[in-house]
Amino acid sequence: MRIKLSAIIALVSLFVGMQAYADPIVTESTSNSTVTTNGNNKTTVKSPPPSAISPSINNSNADLCTVGVSGAVQTQILGISAGKTVRDMNCERLKLSKTMYDMGMKVAAVSIMCQDQRVFDAMEMAGTPCPFLGKIGAEAQEEWGSPRPVARPRNIEEDQKNEAVVKDNIVKTVGGVLLLILLL
Repeated sequence: MRIKLSAIIALVSLFVGMQAYADPIVTESTSNSTVTTNGNNKTTVKSPPPSAISPSINNSNADLCTVGVSGAVQTQILGISAGKTVRDMNCERLKLSKTMYDMGMKVAAVSIMCQDQRVFDAMEMAGTPCPFLGKIGAEAQEEWGSPRPVARPRNIEEDQKNEAVVKDNIVKTVGGVLLLILLL
């Protein structure tokens, strides 16, 4: 059995030795290639839209006689925002009159209210004219009806309409100029 094992080892050694001295296999390859690519590329840029954010105007205080107004306009290139507060003159008149009345100045409180033409006309229609330079009742009625010029209250609504027309014209002019600049 030893002989058989020795013979197998000798044959394996001979086989391995022959493999070690064998010529290697060499493969040569040559290739030429030309690649032509035709294509259309489309790039889509996704970005958030531009935004003009109008300013917030806080008027949560009930003691203020103002109203906040704001607005914004946004194009692809330019964004504009603006805001402002508007005084409420009638609210101020009511607060002033109430304060005067609370301090015991009743005639002064009525005088403040009489600065509104509507109140002035209502007091005349009721037969209780507005105070005139410290005079009340019939004496005040005579002074208000005298031929000399007296500073009667102006119509607030007409004044506000006139102011609104002027402001609208200004806004239209500024808007037209801004639009012209934007287009150029």
